[in-house]
Amino acid sequence: MNLDKKLIYAPETYQYTDHALNEEEIEKDPFVQFNKWFKEADDEIPESTTFSTVRLPEGRVSSRIVLLKELDTEGFVIYSNWGTSKKSKDFETCKYASLTFFWKKLQRQVRVEGIMRKVDYKQSEEYFQTRPRGSRIGAWSSPQSQVIESRQVLEDLVKSNTEKFGDNGDIQCPEFWGGIKIIPLEIEFWQGRDSRLHDRLTFVRDDESQPWKLNRLAP
Repeated sequence: MNLDKKLIYAPETYQYTDHALNEEEIEKDPFVQFNKWFKEADDEIPESTTFSTVRLPEGRVSSRIVLLKELDTEGFVIYSNWGTSKKSKDFETCKYASLTFFWKKLQRQVRVEGIMRKVDYKQSEEYFQTRPRGSRIGAWSSPQSQVIESRQVLEDLVKSNTEKFGDNGDIQCPEFWGGIKIIPLEIEFWQGRDSRLHDRLTFVRDDESQPWKLNRLAP
């Protein structure tokens, strides 16, 4: 492919015309509203989300696709390696993070900005035991985000741990693996509208002890 001439991705015919979002219909609790939209997006992969973190003092941003695993009245929970991964190093220097959900068929997205907090080991262990056995062995085997010489290095680690745990032995959650809860300070609900005049309703608060304030943002 010749890229000497710039590529332009600008389809003129596509417009967001399926839905609207107004203050009278949105739920007063953003977690309830999120759950409502989440259920309506069940024919996609609604739990897929872009998780972004920051490393200080550089201010370098890292983003990756992860899967939302839990939602409660405090926040959004994801699970990962917190020993060697990039996100763990970001967490050590800056507790702020964001999640972005995009549901194309419904022409919607939700943006979450908040503070990361580790969940306790008991909660992580409970979730870990719901994972397929291969995924549990994989969690023990992968030195996530570290440079390895080849795929064979990873395969050898998996083989070693498979032999260690056997076919039916218990596999406990590693201490370096677990859940992070993003406690939101802002949750924005974005509904695509015609002519790019989108509806953007955002719930904001200064800290988790305060009530939510609902604002409309210009598209």
